[in-house]
Amino acid sequence: MEKLVAIIMAIFAAPLLIGGAYLLSLGGSPYYLFAGVIMLTTAFLLFKKHWSAYGLYALFIVVTIVWALWESGFYWWALAPRVGFPLIFGLLMLLPWVSNKMRGHKTPVSTSTTSTSTNTTTETNKKSPLYYWGLLASVGVGALLSFGSLANNATDKLGELDLSAADDGEQNATSTDTAANLGDPLSNGQKTPDGEWSAYGRTDYGQRYSPLTQINTDNVKDLELAWQIQTGDVKGPDDVGETTYQATPLKIGNALYLCTPHNWVMALDADSGESLWTFDPKVEKNLQRQHQTCRGVSYYAGQSGSDTTPVLANDETSNNSAITNEAAATSNVMVEKITGNTFENASKQCDAKIFIPTSDAKLYALDPNTGQRCQDFGDDGALDLMHNMPFNQAGYYYSTSPPVIAGDTIIVAGAVNDNYDVNSPSGVIRAYNVNTGELLWNWDSGDPENTAPFDVNDPTQTYKTSSPNSWSIATADEELGLAYFPMGNRTPDQLGSYRNAAEEKYATSVVALDLKTGEVRWVQQFVHHDLWDMDTPAQPTLLDLDTADGVQPALVVPTKQGDVYVLNRATGEPIVPIKERDAPQGYLVAGEHAAPTQPYSGLSFEPEPLTEKDMWGASLIDQMMCRIEFNQLNYDGRYTPPSTNGSLIYPGNFGTFNWGGIAVDPENGVMFGMPTYLAFTSKLIPRDTLGDAETNKGEQGVNGNEGADYAVELGPFLSPLGVPCQQPPWGTIAGANLATGDIAYQRKNGTVQDLSPIPIKLELGVPGIGGPIITKGGVAFLSAATENNFRAYDLKNGDVLWNVRIPAGGQATPMTYLNSKGEQMVLLVAGGHGSVGTTIGDYVLAYKLGDKSK
Repeated sequence: MEKLVAIIMAIFAAPLLIGGAYLLSLGGSPYYLFAGVIMLTTAFLLFKKHWSAYGLYALFIVVTIVWALWESGFYWWALAPRVGFPLIFGLLMLLPWVSNKMRGHKTPVSTSTTSTSTNTTTETNKKSPLYYWGLLASVGVGALLSFGSLANNATDKLGELDLSAADDGEQNATSTDTAANLGDPLSNGQKTPDGEWSAYGRTDYGQRYSPLTQINTDNVKDLELAWQIQTGDVKGPDDVGETTYQATPLKIGNALYLCTPHNWVMALDADSGESLWTFDPKVEKNLQRQHQTCRGVSYYAGQSGSDTTPVLANDETSNNSAITNEAAATSNVMVEKITGNTFENASKQCDAKIFIPTSDAKLYALDPNTGQRCQDFGDDGALDLMHNMPFNQAGYYYSTSPPVIAGDTIIVAGAVNDNYDVNSPSGVIRAYNVNTGELLWNWDSGDPENTAPFDVNDPTQTYKTSSPNSWSIATADEELGLAYFPMGNRTPDQLGSYRNAAEEKYATSVVALDLKTGEVRWVQQFVHHDLWDMDTPAQPTLLDLDTADGVQPALVVPTKQGDVYVLNRATGEPIVPIKERDAPQGYLVAGEHAAPTQPYSGLSFEPEPLTEKDMWGASLIDQMMCRIEFNQLNYDGRYTPPSTNGSLIYPGNFGTFNWGGIAVDPENGVMFGMPTYLAFTSKLIPRDTLGDAETNKGEQGVNGNEGADYAVELGPFLSPLGVPCQQPPWGTIAGANLATGDIAYQRKNGTVQDLSPIPIKLELGVPGIGGPIITKGGVAFLSAATENNFRAYDLKNGDVLWNVRIPAGGQATPMTYLNSKGEQMVLLVAGGHGSVGTTIGDYVLAYKLGDKSK
């Protein structure tokens, strides 16, 4: 047994010895070389059955403990992987089947026997030497320190948000006094009813906030599954890797409206989930798309008012006062069940409309009641969004996010594939008449002054090639006459020499466009000369914010870098200060430059710059491999330029925040979000060295940048075991005051039970993508993490109040509404995320309070 342990130890010591020497040559930590030498020496002595192996290894554990505490502090997830690996071998050496073999003695190390014959006493075994007890003590101390660190919350910031503005002592009362902050009116002039969800962020203000209070911090623990359905639209073998289900349904009248990854539109009964109608536009598969997804549909209430007359939920006479008080007005839309695919049915005249953008670059207008195409819109209910495009490669342009509707205008933006081709379609933003599909204006960030509508039938009029696009969700303020678009970058994202001055100005920003003309009112840029694909990923949120300078019309937008910008939405001026700081300038390829300074916000969740000490792994070996790669990569902190050697990008272009954004409580002026931390690598590959590398399989991997001098390789910074190289937490939840920029709390979020080969509920804080919602009941709902769980949190402090398993990944933003009985429902689409790797499915899950809570 002792020889087997010695051989195993030597096998593990060899890579530490070799890799440790290489790491030291790169300027890295000498510990791993030291560990390899000591473990190899210990293995040799153990093989020779020398007690000195125990003394040497005891000293090694003591040194390891001191080194681990110096590097990681008293933090379990950093300390245990450093100390645990040596402790395992220490425990193996302490086994009697090993220790009893030292010096050839085969009797127990801690006992002695005597035999007496004619007054003679003979000792047949020696007691174990001090080395054994030294090793036992060092192992015990190491284990005690490691497990003791579990009691230390080394990473979380604990605190509370001030929610006193909504604390009126009547949590079950209906809110009627927050109209100014709950969103702009529907197109027919009515306010979105309390029990409905009429746009992606509930209203065009994008707050993801519901005034419903029936579910609150006291009873949310009693939520139970009310119904679930499966749509039938799942990822197939011929789909692109990033086939994802990210939809947030709308609730209008008696129906829920949602889309699926392949752009089906479904109307479901809001009480039962029963399918009422399905519109399948038969979008063909195309492996050139980087994404196959749909985040939502858009709703136009119409002008006649006949379909949207408010009615009370039909349980006004209920004995349940909590429900009666919440029976807020809902729209009088009554959808009937229609079998078959309504795409094949005849078109009809429509007043109210549901709009769906598809991944083959079409925009369809549908009747909310029947799912039939609206015959007066575009070409029999459809617009071809490829009109006037400079290039029209199939799969290179499409909309994944719902358009924004303001008055009688629908404004459509779209995604352009990153890093596939220098000559790609335009990122133009276009406004159409919501009833006819007539082009009203076009704003192209590559030619921002020319907003007069192009002739859609004139192929000689073309938008600018590959101009910065807006692929996420927009918001609108009809009173100010502005629409707010989060802007991305020009492709190629990591190469700046192809951009004109206008593209440099509007890339990676938020831009305010005039609703009537498309002209720019103001722009605020978040990255200068973006070389990192730091697109502004999230919907801007609008609210009226009580500040030290009085109430201001505010806009809040989170970024991939972790900054949350709080601006005056009328002027673009900062409410929370914005400053500039020096940015790295090295490693640039010929003809490229980096901006000398970059902006940052006074409200920020950006992480500290990475150091070698932050490298992590399950064992010393993969820790060492991460350290080697860290020292091989170029890294000077945030905004290290991409390079031919390979650069470390942190925060990575997965983002601290992504399209899920944040939720805002407009009455208290606070936000809730899910900051995520995952480093990426970025490498430029000269085209003449690209060879036969497989390209264009999604945003990650090698993308060809056809027409450019360099291809680019992007991906998360992972260990050989496929886990992040930087130590956890990788995912958190957080609450902050928007007026002051103060972060009240930030806590790790999620376990590794769905990431680990062994489903252990270890709460490391896992990354995720998706968004939260907030209710007036003081509850935030969020799934999103790379774990098949759906949680409710106390908005005040981030405590988890409810936590259930779901059948697939919940990488969608939930929503909440009232059913016909006046019961508050919480709904989540659970279908997984292709590139994140969560469980794929096609579920729609609806929850309500159980009987015991009533």
